[in-house]
Amino acid sequence: MTTFVDRVELHVAAGNGGHGCASVHREKFKPLGGPDGGNGGRGGDVILTVDQSVTTLLEYHHSPHRKATNGKPGEGGNRSGKDGQDLVLPVPDGTVVLDKAGNVLADLVGHGTSYVAAQGGRGGLGNAALASARRKAPGFALLGVPGDLQDIVLELKTVADVALVGYPSAGKSSLISVLSAAKPKIADYPFTTLVPNLGVVTAGDTVYTIADVPGLIPGASQGKGLGLEFLRHVERCSVLVHVLDTATLESDRDPVSDLDIIEAELREYGGLDNRPRVVVLNKIDVPDGKDLAEMVRPDLEARGYRVFEVSAVAHMGLRELSFALADLVGRARAARPKEEATRIVIRPKAVDDTGFTVVREEDGLFRVRGEKPERWVRQTDFSNDEAVGYLADRLNRLGVEEELMKAGARSGDGVAIGPEDNAVVFDWEPTVMAGAEMLGRRGEDHRFEAPRPAAQRRRDKQAERDEAAQEFDDFEPF
Repeated sequence: MTTFVDRVELHVAAGNGGHGCASVHREKFKPLGGPDGGNGGRGGDVILTVDQSVTTLLEYHHSPHRKATNGKPGEGGNRSGKDGQDLVLPVPDGTVVLDKAGNVLADLVGHGTSYVAAQGGRGGLGNAALASARRKAPGFALLGVPGDLQDIVLELKTVADVALVGYPSAGKSSLISVLSAAKPKIADYPFTTLVPNLGVVTAGDTVYTIADVPGLIPGASQGKGLGLEFLRHVERCSVLVHVLDTATLESDRDPVSDLDIIEAELREYGGLDNRPRVVVLNKIDVPDGKDLAEMVRPDLEARGYRVFEVSAVAHMGLRELSFALADLVGRARAARPKEEATRIVIRPKAVDDTGFTVVREEDGLFRVRGEKPERWVRQTDFSNDEAVGYLADRLNRLGVEEELMKAGARSGDGVAIGPEDNAVVFDWEPTVMAGAEMLGRRGEDHRFEAPRPAAQRRRDKQAERDEAAQEFDDFEPF
């Protein structure tokens, strides 16, 4: 049974953010020393990272569920919770990350290349961070945001410069074993090779990788045999080498027809038309094989192929083939565009971008969608009236109430914030003022107050007006 796995479905869960803490500092002779609740810790991310020592996705085939750790909740005394630990998953070079619909999310090529598959939730703010000039003693804290849950597919596409393609038992494994130090399984029956073999070849100053792709037969691009399973491994190669058997015992086969069939399968698979081709006539150490090679070579050269006659068993013609492939690989590398330095692209939001949408659905429900309002709802403890009022303030300042009125919402209409499967639904009651203004100076404890001079009262009034124009998110850490 093979231990090579090149496609798996992975279920990843990032860590949840820790809850903020609502606490009041207390000590002798100072029973109400002010809010001192710390912030919750950030949840850990799930990160895929290319590791050259990993060659298969077998580990994730056996254990497809992976989860990062949660952030710790905040504590009193202004102690923030500990961040969750990121979960780093090593993957082979050439791993492609897709979603369930088949859309490519990331193409991981090169040692150390990484991709955040699931992002940890941010920690909730403690009441110390929520305190302000007009909210001196918040009696609530924000909840941590749940981490992302993602179902992704990992596909491995071998990173090789040269790909050997051909019928089973054409001698691909034998050829790679003598050109490099690879030791594939070799036998004289079809489908001996059940996994792609990778070898490193040195020809002069050029070092390149070579892989044999198993299981190509007629109908491979439609899933017959093993071809469809491994055709993806030729996508990254720079040069295609057709290995043709000149000593086959099957009466209905010959090198030219084998070439035509494999080329038809490659065309059907698609995306390989621009790869240079080389033809290798193998097994010329057999008398009949040598005669057949000399017979078909003119026909193949007339088609524009560069043809090499070799024997993997007798080590004939290998040096010339090795240097010819090195030359083609060198040209392909020189033709590749040079990698540019990493650039940071800043895309400012449009001036009229509110960051949320309000849509009226067929059943009359008004649905609010947007990163901020949905996150704010998840951070709200609905068992705390003060926290609910704080949410009302935030939504009002963002302009949600105004957009609902423009969309035609009336008193008593249902409003949902969030996606269909995880939304908060409530009956909307339009207000002239947001929750905090209706409750008065919410979060204020008059036991903290002392008589204030008139000048101080004027400054406090101005501070309240300035704060009313700010976005509450300004206080949240990134």
